[in-house]
Amino acid sequence: MKGFSFKPRLFTELRHYNREKFAADAMAGLIVGIVALPLAIAFGIASGVSPSQGILTAIIGGFIVSALGGSRVQIGGPTGAFIIIIYGIINNPALGYSGLLVATLMAGVFLVLLGVFRLGTIIKFIPYPIVVGFTSGIAVTIFTTQIQEFFGLHIEGKVPGDFISKWGVYFQNFDTTDWITTAVGVLSVLIIAFMPRLSKKIPGSLVAIVVMTVGVYFLNPYLESQGLSTVATIYDRFGHIEATLPALTLPDISWEGIQMLIPTALVIAVLGAIESLLSATVADGVCGDHHNSNQELIGQGIANLCTPLFGGIPCTGAIARTMTNINNGGRTPVAGLVHALVLLLIFIVLMPLASYIPMSCLAGVLVVVSYNMSGWRTFLQLMKNPKSDIAVLLITFFLTVIFDLTVAIEVGLLIACLLFMRRMAESTNIKVIADEIDPNEETDAEVHEEHLIIPKGVEVYEINGPYFFGIANKFEDLMASMNNHPKVRVIRMRRVPFIDSTGIHNLQNLCEMSHREGTHIVLSGVTPNVYAVLEHNGFDKLLGKDHICPNINVALDRAAAIIKRKV
Repeated sequence: MKGFSFKPRLFTELRHYNREKFAADAMAGLIVGIVALPLAIAFGIASGVSPSQGILTAIIGGFIVSALGGSRVQIGGPTGAFIIIIYGIINNPALGYSGLLVATLMAGVFLVLLGVFRLGTIIKFIPYPIVVGFTSGIAVTIFTTQIQEFFGLHIEGKVPGDFISKWGVYFQNFDTTDWITTAVGVLSVLIIAFMPRLSKKIPGSLVAIVVMTVGVYFLNPYLESQGLSTVATIYDRFGHIEATLPALTLPDISWEGIQMLIPTALVIAVLGAIESLLSATVADGVCGDHHNSNQELIGQGIANLCTPLFGGIPCTGAIARTMTNINNGGRTPVAGLVHALVLLLIFIVLMPLASYIPMSCLAGVLVVVSYNMSGWRTFLQLMKNPKSDIAVLLITFFLTVIFDLTVAIEVGLLIACLLFMRRMAESTNIKVIADEIDPNEETDAEVHEEHLIIPKGVEVYEINGPYFFGIANKFEDLMASMNNHPKVRVIRMRRVPFIDSTGIHNLQNLCEMSHREGTHIVLSGVTPNVYAVLEHNGFDKLLGKDHICPNINVALDRAAAIIKRKV
């Protein structure tokens, strides 16, 4: 592949590695590993898998992202953005957990291909309102999924999957709220919110989990002795958590399943690419670095190819953990490797203790995650922007909340593309120059003292902007509306940066129609790249090379010569 190179950032950093850097990386990795533990457990449970699968994703995915990615400080692992997608796949009877593993593998392939074909920068062109819209929508959906556990609602049967029905069931069962469970959730949120005021080094989510777990461990026996409902823990939902590493397994893959999962896998890949590159870009701004976006996508892709083989879920770059790494002195990808090893040690040694963590405490952690993820200030700020941006923002947001992320991204991108084409068409204007041209204006004319007079029998048109399918028909309609047959039409293209297939087709039709009517077409000020496209499509033969002129002076002289010859 031309221009492709596999250069993980880790390999570059290790060339000049020293003891001082390792000390900083080891401390940062230790802290990030501790911060990642409660998040990995919470994201795993919220996604519909076990806590151990969330942690294994953080271990395997985090290690590979740091080892093979293109950022110096990126930390990978499960994130809130994937919760809704994963939950939807697992609860789809036609897909289930096996479908999730296949979709993750496919997303890994797509991410690697994006990096190999050097398309990392294209992801950055996704409109900002779409990113904010589906991120805010995911935040609302995550918050919605935690209501039952946060308030300890006693709901008979399975809670519906769709947003509106889910809230309908919640409102019908709010009278079953367990206030002690709710108090655990509220206290967890308060601890996380106020912990940074006491210490920014110690993660509030970890403190909340430790304090609430210890408290509930002693509280539940008392509640049981009083005949009251106890606070639900991870053990009540999943039983004891096995602290064993799973064996390498391959999911069942069929061609029919692959076809069904392509849209979902594409959404996972696009979302993972956006989040990882956004995280890497934010990190660059903080630590003054420049990540390799294509290598980062390759690293993310390989990570998602490996995690499902050990029962993991999709992973990507995590902004919060990456910022924690930077703020605690992480300097190279070694910090990310240490973070993964710390999680592995905790998983092997302390994982059985995680069974005692209250579910409402984890719900509180995710409530804070959804609040931070919502970006409500940015959302409100975008509501002051042009109506077209607001429309894209709101449509993406509501489609994410009410339907699903796949539909939201597809429709959001389609609307954004249509609005972009409309804006491009509006930015391109066509004007008719009737009598004379002022060479002192911004023009391709050679400057003279007097104005350039347009000879009788010559019409001059100017196209300002891209000549693409959004404007080509507009120009054709203008020509048709003139209802006259001049001897020469001069088309100025000095401000046409590119021309597409539709523009070429319409221009060719115009030239052929004009020739039948006895009208010559002269092109003026054609830029080199547009000239190359026209030449490739035979316009030098259709018009004649002398009819494609470098500036308006030459074009008008050519037009005058044509008229004189006809006379």
